[in-house]
Amino acid sequence: MPRGNRDKAKQNLVGYLFISPWLIGFIAFTFWPFIRSIYLSFTRYNIVTEPKWVGLANYKMLLTQDELFYKSAWVTIKYAIVAVPLGIVAGVALALLLNINVKGMSVFRTIFYLPSIVPTVATSVVFMWLLNPNIGLVNRILAVVGVQGPAWLSTSPWAFNSLIMMALWGVGGSMVIYLAGLKDIPVHLYEAATLDGASSVKKLRYVTLPMMTPVIFFNLVMGIISAFQYFTQAFVMTPNGGPEDSTYFYSLYLYNRAWKYLDMGYASAMAWILFLVVIVLTGLVFRTQKKWVHYGG
Repeated sequence: MPRGNRDKAKQNLVGYLFISPWLIGFIAFTFWPFIRSIYLSFTRYNIVTEPKWVGLANYKMLLTQDELFYKSAWVTIKYAIVAVPLGIVAGVALALLLNINVKGMSVFRTIFYLPSIVPTVATSVVFMWLLNPNIGLVNRILAVVGVQGPAWLSTSPWAFNSLIMMALWGVGGSMVIYLAGLKDIPVHLYEAATLDGASSVKKLRYVTLPMMTPVIFFNLVMGIISAFQYFTQAFVMTPNGGPEDSTYFYSLYLYNRAWKYLDMGYASAMAWILFLVVIVLTGLVFRTQKKWVHYGG
């Protein structure tokens, strides 16, 4: 082997040795469980005994006999339909407000960003106190203006709506990405629009929003994936699926089948259906990007 090839092979070996801890962890805790779950989805498996092959029985039961499957899927879809567009609108609006060049704006950007880095479990516990019907701050504020607040997490319509409103709490994470997108818009586009006599509203419509579409597209894809995996807040704040199963999200049902009933084969089938649904939806969004996403140049 030529000396140059030997040196290159030695460099590659050193590189693989450096990343080997990550590779081992990825193969052991991500890739292998991912592949293993395909097999388990065709079995009856309760951790204690060996998996028993049942073919398509899990999928057949899911699609034809399990009412909770469709109910939890509808709760998740409904959440995605409302929360994802709401998060995009709120994130863009907040980024536009925080893009104004005034003194001390960096402080406000930090304040709005901080909630997005607070652990989700801690945030959920705080909101449980805030939404407490008897001693919660939200109902106390409503009482000051003469409004009797509802039992937010204990009544059917309000439990789901509370989780929707809570989704806006972490909008600061996407706001930072939108801010970066705003900073990347060429100034000469605004100058040209000004020379053409465009108002602020027209600049927003014909310059800002079209140039922001790649960032909006990214957050849309990530929002869809996140919405269909929504779990922690529902598990902490409404652990049993809420009143009348109004917050019984798909991931919460999957968790219960796996760890409450130890039905790992059934849960694996549920996980793969979720995976396929997310892949299909993401693919559809990618198919539409040519019609509305505008890249510079």
